Amino acid sequence: MDTYQETKKKLSSLFWVIYILPILIVALLFYLISIGKLGYMPDWEELENPKMGLAAQLITEDNELLAKYSLAETNRTNVTYEDLSPYLVNALVATEDIRFYKHSGIDLRGLARAVFFMGSRGGASTITQQLAKQLYHTRSSNFFKTLWQKLNEWVIAVKLEKSYTKEEIIALYLNQFDFLHLAIGIESASKVYFNSTPDSLKIEEAATLIGMAQNPALFNPLRRPDTTLHRRNIVLSQMNKYGYLADSLYDSIKTLPLDIDYQRVDHNTGLATHYREYLRKILTASEPQRKSYNNYKSYQDDSADWANDALFGWCNKNLKPDGTPYNLYKDGLRIYTTINYKMQEYAEEAVKEHLSKDLQKAFDKEKKGMRNAPFSRDLTKEQREEIMTRAMTMSERYRLMRRAGISVDSIRQNFDAPTEMTVFSWDGDKDTIMTPWDSIRYYKHFLRAGVMSANPHTGHVKTYVGGLDMKYFQYDHVKLAHRQAGSLFKPFLYTLAWQNGYSPCYQVEVVPQTFPDKDSVWIPRTTGTKYIGTVQTLKWGLAQSENLVSAWLLKQFSIQPIVDMAHKVGIESYIDPVYSMIYGVSDMTVYEMVSAFGTFANKGIHVKPIFVSRIEDKNGNLLATFKPQISEAISENTAYLMLNAMEEVVNRGTAVWLRTKYQFTSEIAGKTGTTQESSDGWFMGIIPDLVTGVWVGGEDRSINFENSYIGQGAHMALPIWALYMKKVYGDEDLSYSIEDVFEVPENLNVDINCSPGSNQTYDTPEDYGLSEGIGY
Repeated sequence: MDTYQETKKKLSSLFWVIYILPILIVALLFYLISIGKLGYMPDWEELENPKMGLAAQLITEDNELLAKYSLAETNRTNVTYEDLSPYLVNALVATEDIRFYKHSGIDLRGLARAVFFMGSRGGASTITQQLAKQLYHTRSSNFFKTLWQKLNEWVIAVKLEKSYTKEEIIALYLNQFDFLHLAIGIESASKVYFNSTPDSLKIEEAATLIGMAQNPALFNPLRRPDTTLHRRNIVLSQMNKYGYLADSLYDSIKTLPLDIDYQRVDHNTGLATHYREYLRKILTASEPQRKSYNNYKSYQDDSADWANDALFGWCNKNLKPDGTPYNLYKDGLRIYTTINYKMQEYAEEAVKEHLSKDLQKAFDKEKKGMRNAPFSRDLTKEQREEIMTRAMTMSERYRLMRRAGISVDSIRQNFDAPTEMTVFSWDGDKDTIMTPWDSIRYYKHFLRAGVMSANPHTGHVKTYVGGLDMKYFQYDHVKLAHRQAGSLFKPFLYTLAWQNGYSPCYQVEVVPQTFPDKDSVWIPRTTGTKYIGTVQTLKWGLAQSENLVSAWLLKQFSIQPIVDMAHKVGIESYIDPVYSMIYGVSDMTVYEMVSAFGTFANKGIHVKPIFVSRIEDKNGNLLATFKPQISEAISENTAYLMLNAMEEVVNRGTAVWLRTKYQFTSEIAGKTGTTQESSDGWFMGIIPDLVTGVWVGGEDRSINFENSYIGQGAHMALPIWALYMKKVYGDEDLSYSIEDVFEVPENLNVDINCSPGSNQTYDTPEDYGLSEGIGY
């Protein structure tokens, strides 16, 4: 009996050991997992603040997303649950986890079903478990590692359920998921595949994206549209099965095509591409080191910007709370730009319309059949070869081949070999076969342009068109390209005259002037010949851009005060202190011109243009605000006299097409500019609250119109301003009206209403077709 009782007791103890031990082992196992002893386990703080690389967003002043700075793995922007279409939520729950709202991270029924049916009726992973895997685990081909990861995911899922609401878990899941093609997160996926936003997706669109979640490589709408369509309909079927989609609606929607509207993620596409690239370089600039610069002047300029410009190198000059610099591609910065989205669209449309429909056709027609095309006819073969060779050595193809150790002779042979390539055309990308050498010459045929607008009072840059298609033309013609200014320089000379007491109505005789120049004499050429010997006003001289009137003024002052005046109102580039500077022979940028001419529109106060108004972190906390540099340049009266004189340019001078051809009735001050051989065409247009600069020309100065009528600023650049401003004035959402007028200073006591003399007449731009010389 005792033996029986002992045996029974032992068996009972053994039973309880066998029964409890596995439970204790499992409990210990999960405890060790939860404290990170058997694999990585995020702590509560990390769970509540998951580390997800977020792209920086560029946001326009009218609150539109301009672009994102991202790496392949960070092209995401977080959205909240309220930003999600209910179709997305319903599709996700119906397809991936129908008991999502009933479990606490692990669905035991789903798990049992998966084990019993060996996965034939779906997987056991809940949405929360899938989120845990996305956040903290990587895919592994090792069975045991995968098993441990699965156990970790269970623990993390339970912790996530304690840290977040169900709605927050859904938003996290959709924000984290990689939908391929650089579409990280639902916001990017909505844009990439349907050119939409998460809150505006249609039912079928939401079902397509949720269908991709099972296996985005397999259900790829771009590569496997039929398979993806089938998967989408399965999602719709699940929504119908669980009551999220009525039978009638399901029957009609499942017959619809995918209707993908693919928007490729490419930093070379979209609006303001050159502006975005310039801003990227500025934000990520490092502190200048002399050894990194070949050009000492560039080192000096960048050093000055590092010291004085808060935006220059901002990411490296400012530290996060953890003491590390901000990362433009991962920290989710919100960069609020001064760009206006609509105005940027209008400016880019104006460039495309004028160049593609008018100017480029005129240029091609003129150059057709010319042996030197697109270069000037007087260029020698040796000069042409030198330009082409220089362009070859600067190409990416050449640099890569040299880096690979290929000899120069072999590279030259490669450039002469016919190659399949896709090239730019105004009608869209074109597949063709040509030699790389010929492709260089092909691209040199295209005229380039740069456009920038800014508010002269705040310095906020509204538009920035650095060139043509960024994919093919990456050089920036707003901030980087320095081109001869032509007659755009003349207002600085006249400003000095107004500042020194000369009235716009002061009369001078239009006669040749001579200037001693070392061992010779410099004689400025007239813009035209029919006014020689007549008496005209200074105002007329500026309106007609007459070189002899400028030469007379030049004699009244020494060279340096004119240079100083140009720098004072906003020109930053070096100005060669020579007599011929009245021709605008020094090189300047569109940015500088807008900066300087803005001084006239802002009552003589120079406000340096800025590109960003503020920067916030990913949570909306303010990190920095930016204000322009402001300085007193000239008197209010002098500034107004220049505006009034430049109104004459528009009303009766070289920019009169704005009145006659384009029918503008608003108050406009303007100035055209054309350089020698018609290599550069400029136009500056000013209205009370907006200054816009336009430059048009070839890639090289040797690329120009032979016909000086077509090659003048009034024909090359002015039409872009006109087309742009027609749209700006026509947009009621913008704050620009044809009723806006320039404010007249209260104490102005200078005669500005010059009574025309008997000889005082004005030419139109057509008259300059027969003129000689430069500067108009």
